[in-house]
Amino acid sequence: MPRLDKYCAVSALALAITACLMLSQIGSAQGLLVDTRSGHHVRLPRPHIIHPPYPYPHPQPIPASRYKIESLDVDVKLSDQLASVQVSQSFVNTGSQQMEVCFVFPLPYDGAIDRLTLMIDGKEYDAQLLPAEEARRLYESIVRKNQDPALLEWIGTGMFKTSVFPVPPGAKRTVKIRYSQICRKFEGMTDFLFPLSTAKYTSDAVEHLKIHLVIDSKTPIKNVYCPSHSVDIQRPVDSQAIVSFAMEKQIPTSDFRLFYDVGKEQLATSVISYRPDPGQDGYFLLLASPPIQADSAERPKKNVIFVMDRSGSMSGQKIEQAKGALKFVLNNLREGDLFNIIAYDSEIESYRPEIQRFNEETRLSALGFIEGLYAGGSTNIDGALQRAMSMLTDSSRPNYIIFLTDGLPTAGEMGETKIDANAKNANRVRARLFAFGVGYDVNSRLLDRLVRSNHGQSEYVRPNEDIEAAVSKFYQRIGAPVLTNVAIQVDVEGARVEQGTPINRVYPKETLDLFAGEQLVLVGRYKVSGSAKVVITGTMGDKEQRFDFPANLAAESGDSTNAFVAKLWATRRVGEIIDQLDLEGRNEELIKELVTLATEHGILTPYTTFLADETSNLHDMAFNTRHAGELALRQLSETDGLGAFMGRAGKGYLQRADQPNRAPAATVTPAGGMPSEGGLGSGAYYGRAAGPALVGDAAQTYDLERGENVAIQTVQMIGKKTFFFRGGRWVDSKLTEEEEKNANKITRFSDDYFELVRQHGREIGQYYALDEPVVVKIGDKVYEW
Repeated sequence: MPRLDKYCAVSALALAITACLMLSQIGSAQGLLVDTRSGHHVRLPRPHIIHPPYPYPHPQPIPASRYKIESLDVDVKLSDQLASVQVSQSFVNTGSQQMEVCFVFPLPYDGAIDRLTLMIDGKEYDAQLLPAEEARRLYESIVRKNQDPALLEWIGTGMFKTSVFPVPPGAKRTVKIRYSQICRKFEGMTDFLFPLSTAKYTSDAVEHLKIHLVIDSKTPIKNVYCPSHSVDIQRPVDSQAIVSFAMEKQIPTSDFRLFYDVGKEQLATSVISYRPDPGQDGYFLLLASPPIQADSAERPKKNVIFVMDRSGSMSGQKIEQAKGALKFVLNNLREGDLFNIIAYDSEIESYRPEIQRFNEETRLSALGFIEGLYAGGSTNIDGALQRAMSMLTDSSRPNYIIFLTDGLPTAGEMGETKIDANAKNANRVRARLFAFGVGYDVNSRLLDRLVRSNHGQSEYVRPNEDIEAAVSKFYQRIGAPVLTNVAIQVDVEGARVEQGTPINRVYPKETLDLFAGEQLVLVGRYKVSGSAKVVITGTMGDKEQRFDFPANLAAESGDSTNAFVAKLWATRRVGEIIDQLDLEGRNEELIKELVTLATEHGILTPYTTFLADETSNLHDMAFNTRHAGELALRQLSETDGLGAFMGRAGKGYLQRADQPNRAPAATVTPAGGMPSEGGLGSGAYYGRAAGPALVGDAAQTYDLERGENVAIQTVQMIGKKTFFFRGGRWVDSKLTEEEEKNANKITRFSDDYFELVRQHGREIGQYYALDEPVVVKIGDKVYEW
């Protein structure tokens, strides 16, 4: 069976920017350079991405001219709904011909931008605003002239177009763009969109990309959420947020999108819903943020027990890093907290027989205890956990156990199921167990079983990673609980009892705690649409608290603007299914759902990657379910080792994802040799031939060898649809075999072709941008072009 490309990862931001540098019509960070010379038929460039080593049906000639982006800097200031944006970009014409180009900037939506200034090497060029209909005619004329459908992706909105300027061969140009944008408001959230995806039309990776965005508000900022990219968010004060993103030598595909809201409430909640099919349950995303700096008097005092493995395998650097992590936790406790330390090998030793009140005296004494810990002996996991649980008797406080081990149970009770049952029975105060598995020898299935039974989560630290850094980063997140034992209820106006619970399949599904400065990202499905009330309850200090918020659950979504909500839900649902298969055993219905989610949402796992192979039959559900079940059964039977470690780390990644499942952005340089067999379940490989350029986001899978998400070039998501590359065509994954065979044939660039885009606008334009033949369902009709 062919092996899927491990190096075609095309993550969100990298494809969008390199387009600015290609011959003919090249995308700048948020626009296109269009060659205006008469008689020149120049297509937008496509990146050279490695592809499976089998014949590619539509090889593209290498263009004579090439551009390369050296740098791209985007600075944004958001205040209320006004965004002030400045883009600085340097590129070099590496071709042999002078280009006469104009800059075309598609508007993210009509009325978004009131002015735009373009500076090229310090000289200002006029920019003309074209309304949607005039822009459509221009797009269409360029597409006809160059026989290139790419621009149709932006049809339906207006554009800015500049006057013509030259780009001599070998010349370097620094382009600066400034504009003001009125952001849309949606369900109480300001929605900022930066059209970065034009840059996917390029032949090379972006050298440097940086986005720096500052939100200033007179009213406290509450939720800040970016569904498109993994950003860093700093909150220096409650009225300001600083968002940053950077990447090097990569190619993005997605526009940059950011939501935020403001308010004076103690706890702020916003809900975004998406329902593409009114006959199916909709999807919702709930964001909730407690205060950035909670009042110390209101923070509940907590009980913390650190349980550390000191067996012989922990000797050397590991024991020193573990001791450093323990010291960090100890030094970050607060007055009034209770704590203890348990160190275990064959024997179990505690700092004190009972849990201790944290103060300066006990802190210094505990530091001395830590210094006296040395590695040696076997591993009595069961005894250590039971000792820790027995010390926790006060259920009115948050109770946390931080448990660290690097191996298998080799002393005391060694049965995985029995150890789990003992810990669960001993946990009488609903303590949350946070387990750190260090190195590949750890029994990762045991740790996942323990945290699932004890309301926590597992983290995995690779052999070359710093234990202290991993534990410290985690504790900084949970060190200041604000609202504990949180429960969420959604009441929909007009819902009837016989309709059942309005919401279902909510993740995370367990009762949880909210921490100062941390944002809750919760997703689920809903049956009943309409006006709703979100009720959040929990304990703040020693008081029960209740917060009510209005929300609206859409009856039907008119476009795919919020399709990311469905993708995020599917990502977490896949993680939950794998967890159930891992800890409870094979279940045919769950495996079938895993295959369905892979097909509909492009979320491929080590057990469904084979679906991306062009020879696999998406319509053969019986075979696909059986094959996925066989792969899952084989790989999930491993309890320790590299595959088990990476597989369960990947499962946790899916379960805790705060954004739709994305791979790191792609580099375009092919890697070296072949990976060992089984790296992605059905196998993955490094391709060497040029393949189809991606218009949307590539499908993702977790690479068990590399321990990271990678992209698969033969599957991509565009808007609300997923396409599989089959027989030289991109095929809508929801089509039946019959629909695919009987599709209405449309000749590219014909009058019928353009009439269809006039009827459906951007809904179909985004699929027109695919360079290869396409089979897709629009409404109740299926088309092929």
